[in-house]
Amino acid sequence: MDRMPHWADVVLVPVLNVLIAFVLSGLVIWAIGENPFDAMQIMVSGSLGSTYGWGYTLYYATNFMFTGLGFAVASHAGLFNIGGEGQATLGGLGVALMCLFIPWPNWWLAVIGASLGAAVLGAAWAAIPAWLQAKRGSHIVITTIMFNFIAAALLNYLLVNVLRPVGSMDPATANFPKPTTLPELNQILGAIGIPFAKHTPANVSLFIAIAACVLVWALIWHTRLGYQIRALGKSEPAALYAGIRPVRITMYAMLISGALGGMMAVNSTMGESGRLIMNASEGAGFIGIAVALMGRDHPFGIFLAALLFGFLYQGGGELALWANIPRELVTVIQALVILFTGALDNVVRLPLEAAFMRARKRRG
Repeated sequence: MDRMPHWADVVLVPVLNVLIAFVLSGLVIWAIGENPFDAMQIMVSGSLGSTYGWGYTLYYATNFMFTGLGFAVASHAGLFNIGGEGQATLGGLGVALMCLFIPWPNWWLAVIGASLGAAVLGAAWAAIPAWLQAKRGSHIVITTIMFNFIAAALLNYLLVNVLRPVGSMDPATANFPKPTTLPELNQILGAIGIPFAKHTPANVSLFIAIAACVLVWALIWHTRLGYQIRALGKSEPAALYAGIRPVRITMYAMLISGALGGMMAVNSTMGESGRLIMNASEGAGFIGIAVALMGRDHPFGIFLAALLFGFLYQGGGELALWANIPRELVTVIQALVILFTGALDNVVRLPLEAAFMRARKRRG
């Protein structure tokens, strides 16, 4: 028997974790002499109070959906893929190669090609740590961390020595051709009569991310491969007894995980920058871990958690701009949310489980 209802695990625990993080953040803001209620008002109005703010919030949320889904697929197989940052970095390289060297006639063919390029290179970057884990027993956490640094160094070399246009001092590729420009969210919503602010980075890749949430849900809970992934994550000996091959499923799970992480670059590189730049992943590979943990590795939970972290990123930027609060403190607020939704999850979970068990005994 479960120690507490499923709805409490999925909804109540994350909500209480976030509330505790916000209360502690408010105390920190109060301690430096600022009004925490004014700070919260700035964050809410800057990220949710206008369609302009929503444009940036949804842009960040799109990145976090992709990287959160990537981590979740590996997590269901019992694999802690901490290499989303490197996989997103290589995904950006795949986007750039597809956009710069193939003459696409229109954006929708370009986005299909760029998505495939991002997914293939992201999956390829995850394949090596997956093989080392499955065949050699190398710990997936260590290898994926190391591959983040290798990916950053590789991209740095390529941008400086190979892909940088002649005469340019900027370590970045040339701008992508005009036919590869993705429609912005204001253009999409404007076509159906919904007004939305112009010149925000939110674009059509938001809908690709939402579609990815649906597809991952269908994969994990409604396909044979998804069952095998979950079985392996629950117990490798039991999976072996059921005829599931751990090496094969480990590879499949990590390939899908890396592909999803790589596809983040469609939003950041193709949709926002229009070229490949250094640090195009913007730390989203690491934030995706917190998003997946908070969302309990479920696509719908990841969707909601990505929106929350999109709010924190955009609202935090507004807070640093308009309040007398240093940018480092905004990072502390984000870190507190990550801390309580991840590392300190049991601070809330264990007392709640005990409370539900006591209530069940009284009813019994």
